[in-house]
Amino acid sequence: MTDTIQAVLDTIVSFVWGPFFLIPLLLVVGVYLTVRLGGLQFRVLGHALWLALVRRTEGGQAKGDISHFQALSTALAATVGVGNIAGVALAIGVGGPGALFWMWVTGVLGMATKYGEALLGVKYRRPDSKGEMSGGPMFYLRHGFAEKFGPGSGGAKLGLVLGTLFALFGAVASFGIGNMTQANAVSGQLDSTFGVPTWLSGIVMVVLVAAVILGGIKSIGRFAAGVVPFMIIAYVLASIFVLVLYVTEIPAALALIFTDAFTGTSAVGGFLGSAFILAVQQGMARGMFSNESGLGTGGIAAAAAKTAHPVRQAMVSMTQTFIDTIIVVTMTGLVIIVTGAWSSEANTGDGALMTNWAMSEAFGSVSPGLAPVGGAIVAISLMFFAFTTLVGWSYYGERCMDYLVGRRAVFPFRVVFVLVVYVGATTELSIAWAFSDAANGLMAIPNLIGLLVLTGVIVAETKKYFADPDWKNPDLVDARQQ
Repeated sequence: MTDTIQAVLDTIVSFVWGPFFLIPLLLVVGVYLTVRLGGLQFRVLGHALWLALVRRTEGGQAKGDISHFQALSTALAATVGVGNIAGVALAIGVGGPGALFWMWVTGVLGMATKYGEALLGVKYRRPDSKGEMSGGPMFYLRHGFAEKFGPGSGGAKLGLVLGTLFALFGAVASFGIGNMTQANAVSGQLDSTFGVPTWLSGIVMVVLVAAVILGGIKSIGRFAAGVVPFMIIAYVLASIFVLVLYVTEIPAALALIFTDAFTGTSAVGGFLGSAFILAVQQGMARGMFSNESGLGTGGIAAAAAKTAHPVRQAMVSMTQTFIDTIIVVTMTGLVIIVTGAWSSEANTGDGALMTNWAMSEAFGSVSPGLAPVGGAIVAISLMFFAFTTLVGWSYYGERCMDYLVGRRAVFPFRVVFVLVVYVGATTELSIAWAFSDAANGLMAIPNLIGLLVLTGVIVAETKKYFADPDWKNPDLVDARQQ
Protein backbone atom coordinates (compact mmCIF):
# COMPACT_ATOMS: atom_id res chain seq x y z
CA MET A 1 0.00 0.00 0.00
CA THR A 2 2.80 2.39 0.92
CA ASP A 3 4.61 1.65 -2.34
CA THR A 4 1.42 2.35 -4.30
CA ILE A 5 0.90 5.70 -2.58
CA GLN A 6 4.53 6.62 -3.19
CA ALA A 7 4.24 5.71 -6.86
CA VAL A 8 1.07 7.79 -7.29
CA LEU A 9 2.63 10.80 -5.57
CA ASP A 10 5.80 10.48 -7.65
CA THR A 11 3.69 10.46 -10.82
CA ILE A 12 1.82 13.60 -9.74
CA VAL A 13 5.07 15.37 -8.82
CA SER A 14 6.78 14.45 -12.09
CA PHE A 15 3.82 15.85 -14.04
CA VAL A 16 3.16 18.97 -11.99
CA TRP A 17 6.86 19.87 -11.73
CA GLY A 18 7.73 18.59 -15.20
CA PRO A 19 9.09 20.84 -17.94
CA PHE A 20 5.72 21.21 -19.67
CA PHE A 21 3.28 22.30 -16.97
CA LEU A 22 3.99 24.33 -13.82
CA ILE A 23 7.48 25.53 -14.72
CA PRO A 24 6.36 27.20 -17.99
CA LEU A 25 3.35 28.65 -16.15
CA LEU A 26 5.64 30.14 -13.49
CA LEU A 27 7.85 31.64 -16.18
CA VAL A 28 4.91 33.07 -18.11
CA VAL A 29 3.37 34.72 -15.04
CA GLY A 30 6.73 36.09 -13.86
CA VAL A 31 7.63 37.50 -17.27
CA TYR A 32 4.12 38.88 -17.84
CA LEU A 33 4.02 40.70 -14.50
CA THR A 34 7.57 42.00 -14.95
CA VAL A 35 6.65 43.47 -18.34
CA ARG A 36 3.28 44.88 -17.24
CA LEU A 37 4.89 46.47 -14.16
CA GLY A 38 7.77 47.90 -16.18
CA GLY A 39 10.47 45.94 -14.36
CA LEU A 40 9.35 47.33 -11.01
CA GLN A 41 11.51 44.87 -9.07
CA PHE A 42 14.61 46.53 -10.53
CA ARG A 43 13.40 50.14 -10.30
CA VAL A 44 12.25 50.27 -6.68
CA LEU A 45 14.29 47.54 -4.98
CA GLY A 46 16.39 50.06 -3.05
CA HIS A 47 13.32 51.85 -1.69
CA ALA A 48 11.65 48.54 -0.91
CA LEU A 49 14.65 47.40 1.14
CA TRP A 50 14.61 50.74 2.97
CA LEU A 51 10.93 50.30 3.83
CA ALA A 52 11.49 46.72 4.99
CA LEU A 53 14.76 46.96 6.89
CA VAL A 54 15.10 50.62 7.94
CA ARG A 55 11.65 52.15 8.32
CA ARG A 56 10.06 48.81 9.34
CA THR A 57 6.74 50.20 10.56
CA GLU A 58 3.92 52.30 9.19
CA GLY A 59 1.89 54.89 11.07
CA GLY A 60 -1.08 56.92 9.98
CA GLN A 61 -4.25 55.01 9.15
CA ALA A 62 -2.48 51.67 8.85
CA LYS A 63 -4.62 48.62 9.60
CA GLY A 64 -3.29 45.19 10.43
CA ASP A 65 -1.82 43.03 13.15
CA ILE A 66 1.97 43.23 12.79
CA SER A 67 4.57 45.63 11.39
CA HIS A 68 6.10 45.61 7.90
CA PHE A 69 9.26 44.08 9.31
CA GLN A 70 7.42 41.42 11.30
CA ALA A 71 5.37 40.45 8.25
CA LEU A 72 8.55 40.21 6.18
CA SER A 73 10.26 38.19 8.91
CA THR A 74 7.28 35.83 9.10
CA ALA A 75 7.43 35.28 5.34
CA LEU A 76 11.20 34.75 5.54
CA ALA A 77 10.72 32.36 8.45
CA ALA A 78 8.48 30.23 6.26
CA THR A 79 10.68 30.35 3.16
CA VAL A 80 14.27 30.35 4.41
CA GLY A 81 14.25 26.69 5.33
CA VAL A 82 15.60 23.30 4.38
CA GLY A 83 15.34 24.25 0.71
CA ASN A 84 18.01 26.94 1.14
CA ILE A 85 20.56 24.39 2.33
CA ALA A 86 19.52 20.90 1.23
CA GLY A 87 17.31 21.86 -1.71
CA VAL A 88 19.89 24.09 -3.39
CA ALA A 89 22.63 21.48 -3.02
CA LEU A 90 20.35 18.75 -4.37
CA ALA A 91 19.35 20.87 -7.36
CA ILE A 92 23.00 21.47 -8.26
CA GLY A 93 23.92 17.87 -7.54
CA VAL A 94 21.24 16.60 -9.93
CA GLY A 95 20.98 19.41 -12.48
CA GLY A 96 24.56 20.70 -12.43
CA PRO A 97 25.85 24.20 -11.60
CA GLY A 98 23.54 25.67 -14.25
CA ALA A 99 20.61 24.97 -11.94
CA LEU A 100 21.75 27.94 -9.83
CA PHE A 101 21.25 30.23 -12.82
CA TRP A 102 17.66 29.07 -13.16
CA MET A 103 17.14 29.61 -9.45
CA TRP A 104 18.27 33.19 -10.04
CA VAL A 105 15.76 33.49 -12.89
CA THR A 106 13.06 32.19 -10.57
CA GLY A 107 14.12 34.76 -7.97
CA VAL A 108 14.24 37.77 -10.29
CA LEU A 109 10.92 36.99 -11.97
CA GLY A 110 9.53 35.80 -8.65
CA MET A 111 9.99 39.25 -7.16
CA ALA A 112 7.32 40.57 -9.53
CA THR A 113 5.11 37.56 -8.74
CA LYS A 114 5.56 38.04 -5.00
CA TYR A 115 4.78 41.75 -5.40
CA GLY A 116 1.51 40.89 -7.13
CA GLU A 117 0.55 38.30 -4.51
CA ALA A 118 1.20 40.69 -1.64
CA LEU A 119 -0.62 43.62 -3.26
CA LEU A 120 -3.72 41.52 -3.86
CA GLY A 121 -3.40 39.92 -0.43
CA VAL A 122 -3.63 43.32 1.26
CA LYS A 123 -6.24 44.79 -1.10
CA TYR A 124 -8.74 41.97 -0.64
CA ARG A 125 -8.03 41.06 2.99
CA ARG A 126 -10.86 40.83 5.50
CA PRO A 127 -10.95 40.85 9.32
CA ASP A 128 -11.98 37.54 10.86
CA SER A 129 -14.50 37.21 13.69
CA LYS A 130 -11.84 38.24 16.22
CA GLY A 131 -10.69 41.24 14.21
CA GLU A 132 -7.44 39.72 12.92
CA MET A 133 -6.70 40.24 9.24
CA SER A 134 -7.03 37.33 6.82
CA GLY A 135 -5.89 37.49 3.23
CA GLY A 136 -4.16 35.60 0.48
CA PRO A 137 -5.12 33.81 -2.73
CA MET A 138 -8.34 32.37 -1.30
CA PHE A 139 -9.57 35.92 -0.71
CA TYR A 140 -8.41 37.58 -3.91
CA LEU A 141 -9.64 34.66 -5.99
CA ARG A 142 -13.05 34.90 -4.38
CA HIS A 143 -13.51 38.65 -3.97
CA GLY A 144 -11.25 39.79 -6.79
CA PHE A 145 -13.02 37.62 -9.37
CA ALA A 146 -16.42 38.74 -8.07
CA GLU A 147 -15.34 42.37 -8.41
CA LYS A 148 -13.98 41.84 -11.91
CA PHE A 149 -16.74 39.66 -13.37
CA GLY A 150 -19.68 40.66 -11.18
CA PRO A 151 -21.29 38.88 -8.21
CA GLY A 152 -23.05 35.66 -9.17
CA SER A 153 -21.35 35.46 -12.56
CA GLY A 154 -19.55 32.44 -13.90
CA GLY A 155 -16.25 34.17 -13.26
CA ALA A 156 -17.19 34.83 -9.64
CA LYS A 157 -18.14 31.18 -9.17
CA LEU A 158 -14.84 30.10 -10.72
CA GLY A 159 -12.98 32.37 -8.30
CA LEU A 160 -14.87 30.85 -5.36
CA VAL A 161 -13.95 27.33 -6.49
CA LEU A 162 -10.31 28.22 -7.07
CA GLY A 163 -10.08 30.03 -3.72
CA THR A 164 -11.54 27.05 -1.90
CA LEU A 165 -9.14 24.68 -3.66
CA PHE A 166 -6.19 26.86 -2.71
CA ALA A 167 -7.28 26.93 0.94
CA LEU A 168 -7.71 23.13 0.95
CA PHE A 169 -4.31 22.53 -0.60
CA GLY A 170 -2.74 25.11 1.72
CA ALA A 171 -4.22 23.64 4.89
CA VAL A 172 -3.09 20.14 3.91
CA ALA A 173 0.34 21.28 2.68
CA SER A 174 1.01 23.03 5.98
CA PHE A 175 1.31 19.61 7.59
CA GLY A 176 3.72 18.43 4.90
CA ILE A 177 6.17 21.08 3.71
CA GLY A 178 5.44 23.27 6.71
CA ASN A 179 5.52 20.72 9.49
CA MET A 180 6.57 17.08 9.21
CA THR A 181 9.41 17.51 6.72
CA GLN A 182 10.85 20.42 8.71
CA ALA A 183 10.57 18.63 12.06
CA ASN A 184 12.18 15.57 10.50
CA ALA A 185 15.08 17.67 9.21
CA VAL A 186 15.69 19.15 12.67
CA SER A 187 15.56 15.82 14.52
CA GLY A 188 17.71 14.16 11.86
CA GLN A 189 20.42 16.80 12.17
CA LEU A 190 20.38 16.68 15.98
CA ASP A 191 20.66 12.89 15.85
CA SER A 192 23.44 12.67 13.24
CA THR A 193 25.48 15.65 14.47
CA PHE A 194 25.02 15.66 18.23
CA GLY A 195 23.55 12.21 18.97
CA VAL A 196 20.25 13.54 20.35
CA PRO A 197 17.46 10.90 20.12
CA THR A 198 14.67 11.83 17.73
CA TRP A 199 12.00 11.32 20.39
CA LEU A 200 13.68 13.89 22.62
CA SER A 201 14.02 16.35 19.74
CA GLY A 202 10.33 15.83 19.01
CA ILE A 203 9.26 16.63 22.56
CA VAL A 204 11.41 19.76 22.76
CA MET A 205 10.13 21.01 19.39
CA VAL A 206 6.52 20.42 20.42
CA VAL A 207 7.03 22.60 23.49
CA LEU A 208 8.86 25.35 21.59
CA VAL A 209 6.42 25.45 18.67
CA ALA A 210 3.47 25.54 21.05
CA ALA A 211 5.03 28.45 22.97
CA VAL A 212 5.22 30.48 19.77
CA ILE A 213 2.17 29.64 17.67
CA LEU A 214 -0.53 29.28 20.31
CA GLY A 215 -0.27 33.03 20.84
CA GLY A 216 -1.27 33.74 17.23
CA ILE A 217 0.20 36.05 14.60
CA LYS A 218 1.47 38.70 17.03
CA SER A 219 3.49 36.09 18.89
CA ILE A 220 4.72 34.60 15.60
CA GLY A 221 5.65 38.06 14.31
CA ARG A 222 7.68 38.91 17.42
CA PHE A 223 9.48 35.58 17.29
CA ALA A 224 10.26 35.85 13.59
CA ALA A 225 11.51 39.43 13.84
CA GLY A 226 13.77 38.48 16.74
CA VAL A 227 15.25 35.26 15.34
CA VAL A 228 15.14 35.27 11.53
CA PRO A 229 17.46 38.25 10.80
CA PHE A 230 20.22 36.88 13.03
CA MET A 231 19.81 33.38 11.61
CA ILE A 232 20.20 34.63 8.04
CA ILE A 233 23.11 36.97 8.82
CA ALA A 234 25.04 34.22 10.64
CA TYR A 235 24.64 31.77 7.75
CA VAL A 236 25.57 34.37 5.12
CA LEU A 237 28.70 35.38 7.08
CA ALA A 238 29.80 31.74 7.33
CA SER A 239 29.26 31.35 3.58
CA ILE A 240 31.21 34.53 2.84
CA PHE A 241 34.09 33.17 4.93
CA VAL A 242 34.16 30.08 2.71
CA LEU A 243 34.02 32.18 -0.46
CA VAL A 244 36.94 34.30 0.75
CA LEU A 245 38.95 31.11 1.23
CA TYR A 246 38.10 30.04 -2.33
CA VAL A 247 38.10 33.50 -3.89
CA THR A 248 40.32 32.40 -6.80
CA GLU A 249 37.71 29.78 -7.74
CA ILE A 250 34.80 32.22 -7.96
CA PRO A 251 35.37 33.46 -11.56
CA ALA A 252 35.52 29.89 -12.87
CA ALA A 253 32.45 28.97 -10.82
CA LEU A 254 30.44 31.86 -12.26
CA ALA A 255 31.53 30.97 -15.78
CA LEU A 256 30.48 27.37 -15.18
CA ILE A 257 27.08 28.46 -13.85
CA PHE A 258 26.28 30.50 -16.96
CA THR A 259 27.59 28.01 -19.52
CA ASP A 260 26.08 25.00 -17.78
CA ALA A 261 22.70 26.76 -17.60
CA PHE A 262 22.29 26.38 -21.37
CA THR A 263 24.27 23.25 -22.11
CA GLY A 264 24.07 21.01 -19.08
CA THR A 265 27.00 19.35 -17.37
CA SER A 266 26.95 16.45 -19.79
CA ALA A 267 24.61 17.83 -22.41
CA VAL A 268 23.77 15.42 -25.20
CA GLY A 269 22.14 17.30 -28.02
CA GLY A 270 23.35 20.75 -26.96
CA PHE A 271 20.71 23.36 -26.13
CA LEU A 272 17.86 20.87 -26.43
CA GLY A 273 19.70 18.15 -24.52
CA SER A 274 18.27 16.35 -21.54
CA ALA A 275 20.93 17.82 -19.25
CA PHE A 276 19.72 21.33 -20.11
CA ILE A 277 16.12 20.39 -19.34
CA LEU A 278 17.22 18.84 -16.05
CA ALA A 279 19.10 22.01 -15.07
CA VAL A 280 16.03 24.15 -15.81
CA GLN A 281 13.66 21.78 -14.05
CA GLN A 282 15.80 21.46 -10.92
CA GLY A 283 16.57 25.17 -10.76
CA MET A 284 12.98 26.33 -11.24
CA ALA A 285 11.42 23.71 -8.96
CA ARG A 286 13.91 24.17 -6.11
CA GLY A 287 13.89 27.93 -6.62
CA MET A 288 10.15 28.09 -6.07
CA PHE A 289 10.40 25.58 -3.21
CA SER A 290 12.82 28.00 -1.58
CA ASN A 291 11.23 31.42 -2.17
CA GLU A 292 7.58 30.33 -2.71
CA SER A 293 6.99 33.01 -5.35
CA GLY A 294 3.93 31.88 -7.25
CA LEU A 295 2.78 29.65 -4.43
CA GLY A 296 0.58 32.38 -2.94
CA THR A 297 1.76 32.21 0.65
CA GLY A 298 3.33 35.66 0.37
CA GLY A 299 -0.15 37.16 0.13
CA ILE A 300 -1.18 35.51 3.39
CA ALA A 301 1.76 36.97 5.33
CA ALA A 302 1.40 40.40 3.71
CA ALA A 303 -2.28 40.62 4.67
CA ALA A 304 -1.35 40.64 8.36
CA ALA A 305 0.84 43.74 8.01
CA LYS A 306 -0.15 47.14 9.36
CA THR A 307 -0.36 49.21 6.21
CA ALA A 308 -2.66 51.71 4.54
CA HIS A 309 -1.33 50.99 1.05
CA PRO A 310 -1.28 47.59 -0.68
CA VAL A 311 1.59 48.76 -2.90
CA ARG A 312 3.77 49.68 0.07
CA GLN A 313 3.49 46.26 1.69
CA ALA A 314 3.88 44.64 -1.73
CA MET A 315 7.27 46.31 -2.11
CA VAL A 316 8.30 45.07 1.33
CA SER A 317 7.14 41.53 0.53
CA MET A 318 9.05 41.59 -2.74
CA THR A 319 12.31 41.89 -0.79
CA GLN A 320 11.65 38.48 0.77
CA THR A 321 12.29 36.78 -2.56
CA PHE A 322 15.42 38.89 -3.09
CA ILE A 323 16.81 37.99 0.34
CA ASP A 324 15.86 34.32 0.10
CA THR A 325 17.04 33.56 -3.43
CA ILE A 326 19.44 36.22 -4.61
CA ILE A 327 21.31 36.26 -1.29
CA VAL A 328 20.85 33.06 0.76
CA VAL A 329 20.41 30.59 -2.11
CA THR A 330 23.36 32.15 -3.93
CA MET A 331 25.55 31.70 -0.87
CA THR A 332 24.77 27.98 -0.63
CA GLY A 333 25.08 27.45 -4.37
CA LEU A 334 28.48 29.14 -4.66
CA VAL A 335 29.81 27.25 -1.63
CA ILE A 336 28.73 23.96 -3.21
CA ILE A 337 30.38 24.84 -6.53
CA VAL A 338 33.67 26.47 -5.45
CA THR A 339 34.46 23.65 -3.02
CA GLY A 340 33.68 21.03 -5.66
CA ALA A 341 31.10 19.33 -3.46
CA TRP A 342 28.68 18.91 -6.38
CA SER A 343 31.17 16.76 -8.31
CA SER A 344 32.69 14.93 -5.34
CA GLU A 345 31.87 11.76 -3.45
CA ALA A 346 29.63 13.96 -1.30
CA ASN A 347 27.05 14.07 -4.12
CA THR A 348 25.08 11.07 -2.94
CA GLY A 349 21.58 12.51 -3.32
CA ASP A 350 21.46 14.03 0.18
CA GLY A 351 21.61 17.82 -0.18
CA ALA A 352 22.19 18.52 3.51
CA LEU A 353 25.17 16.16 3.61
CA MET A 354 26.59 17.79 0.47
CA THR A 355 26.45 21.25 2.03
CA ASN A 356 27.86 19.82 5.24
CA TRP A 357 30.78 18.33 3.27
CA ALA A 358 31.43 21.65 1.50
CA MET A 359 31.55 23.67 4.72
CA SER A 360 33.66 21.04 6.50
CA GLU A 361 36.07 20.93 3.56
CA ALA A 362 36.43 24.71 3.59
CA PHE A 363 36.95 25.08 7.32
CA GLY A 364 39.25 22.07 7.30
CA SER A 365 41.43 23.76 4.70
CA VAL A 366 42.29 26.39 7.31
CA SER A 367 43.07 23.77 9.93
CA PRO A 368 42.03 20.09 10.02
CA GLY A 369 40.73 20.64 13.53
CA LEU A 370 38.21 23.20 12.24
CA ALA A 371 36.48 20.79 9.86
CA PRO A 372 33.83 19.82 12.45
CA VAL A 373 33.05 23.52 12.91
CA GLY A 374 31.93 23.77 9.28
CA GLY A 375 29.66 20.77 9.70
CA ALA A 376 28.24 22.16 12.93
CA ILE A 377 27.44 25.49 11.24
CA VAL A 378 25.40 23.68 8.57
CA ALA A 379 23.64 21.50 11.13
CA ILE A 380 22.73 24.42 13.39
CA SER A 381 21.68 26.61 10.44
CA LEU A 382 19.49 23.86 9.04
CA MET A 383 17.84 23.36 12.42
CA PHE A 384 17.07 27.06 12.82
CA PHE A 385 15.89 27.37 9.21
CA ALA A 386 13.61 24.35 9.54
CA PHE A 387 12.20 25.40 12.92
CA THR A 388 11.31 28.90 11.75
CA THR A 389 9.65 27.39 8.68
CA LEU A 390 7.48 25.36 11.04
CA VAL A 391 6.40 28.53 12.79
CA GLY A 392 5.74 30.51 9.61
CA TRP A 393 3.74 27.77 7.93
CA SER A 394 1.55 27.28 10.99
CA TYR A 395 0.14 30.74 10.27
CA TYR A 396 -0.49 29.93 6.61
CA GLY A 397 -2.34 26.76 7.57
CA GLU A 398 -4.51 28.44 10.19
CA ARG A 399 -5.55 31.23 7.80
CA CYS A 400 -6.59 28.60 5.27
CA MET A 401 -8.61 26.81 7.97
CA ASP A 402 -10.18 30.09 9.05
CA TYR A 403 -11.29 30.67 5.46
CA LEU A 404 -12.70 27.15 5.08
CA VAL A 405 -14.36 26.62 8.45
CA GLY A 406 -14.25 29.86 10.40
CA ARG A 407 -12.38 31.18 13.42
CA ARG A 408 -13.60 28.30 15.57
CA ALA A 409 -11.20 26.00 13.67
CA VAL A 410 -8.07 28.06 14.37
CA PHE A 411 -7.22 26.94 17.90
CA PRO A 412 -7.90 23.23 17.24
CA PHE A 413 -5.72 23.53 14.13
CA ARG A 414 -2.87 25.00 16.19
CA VAL A 415 -3.10 22.15 18.70
CA VAL A 416 -3.09 19.47 16.00
CA PHE A 417 -0.25 21.24 14.19
CA VAL A 418 1.84 21.17 17.36
CA LEU A 419 1.17 17.45 17.93
CA VAL A 420 2.05 16.55 14.34
CA VAL A 421 5.50 18.06 14.92
CA TYR A 422 6.31 15.02 17.07
CA VAL A 423 5.14 12.65 14.34
CA GLY A 424 7.37 14.36 11.81
CA ALA A 425 10.36 14.30 14.13
CA THR A 426 10.15 10.56 14.80
CA THR A 427 8.85 9.06 11.53
CA GLU A 428 10.40 8.11 8.18
CA LEU A 429 9.07 10.64 5.69
CA SER A 430 9.77 9.58 2.09
CA ILE A 431 6.05 9.81 1.33
CA ALA A 432 5.74 13.15 3.13
CA TRP A 433 8.43 14.70 0.91
CA ALA A 434 6.67 13.57 -2.28
CA PHE A 435 3.36 14.70 -0.81
CA SER A 436 4.85 18.13 -0.04
CA ASP A 437 6.11 18.60 -3.59
CA ALA A 438 2.69 17.62 -4.98
CA ALA A 439 0.77 19.89 -2.60
CA ASN A 440 3.10 22.80 -3.39
CA GLY A 441 2.38 22.49 -7.08
CA LEU A 442 -1.37 22.14 -6.57
CA MET A 443 -1.41 25.31 -4.43
CA ALA A 444 0.41 27.25 -7.12
CA ILE A 445 -2.02 26.49 -9.95
CA PRO A 446 -5.11 28.43 -8.69
CA ASN A 447 -2.87 31.24 -7.42
CA LEU A 448 -1.12 31.72 -10.77
CA ILE A 449 -4.47 31.73 -12.56
CA GLY A 450 -5.64 34.42 -10.15
CA LEU A 451 -2.55 36.55 -10.75
CA LEU A 452 -3.04 36.40 -14.52
CA VAL A 453 -6.72 37.30 -14.30
CA LEU A 454 -6.15 40.12 -11.80
CA THR A 455 -3.02 41.59 -13.39
CA GLY A 456 -5.06 44.65 -14.38
CA VAL A 457 -5.85 45.32 -10.71
CA ILE A 458 -2.17 44.99 -9.77
CA VAL A 459 -1.11 47.39 -12.51
CA ALA A 460 -3.85 49.93 -11.74
CA GLU A 461 -3.04 50.03 -8.01
CA THR A 462 0.65 50.36 -8.80
CA LYS A 463 0.19 53.23 -11.26
CA LYS A 464 -2.08 55.06 -8.81
CA TYR A 465 0.46 54.78 -6.00
CA PHE A 466 3.50 55.87 -8.01
CA ALA A 467 1.59 58.74 -9.63
CA ASP A 468 1.96 60.56 -6.30
CA PRO A 469 5.18 62.60 -6.60
CA ASP A 470 5.80 62.10 -2.87
CA TRP A 471 5.62 58.28 -2.92
CA LYS A 472 9.19 58.05 -1.60
CA ASN A 473 8.13 59.96 1.52
CA PRO A 474 5.55 57.73 3.25
CA ASP A 475 5.14 60.04 6.24
CA LEU A 476 4.16 62.96 4.00
CA VAL A 477 1.70 60.84 2.02
CA ASP A 478 0.10 59.44 5.19
CA ALA A 479 -0.17 62.86 6.83
CA ARG A 480 -1.85 64.32 3.74
CA GLN A 481 -4.39 61.48 3.58
CA GLN A 482 -5.43 61.66 7.25
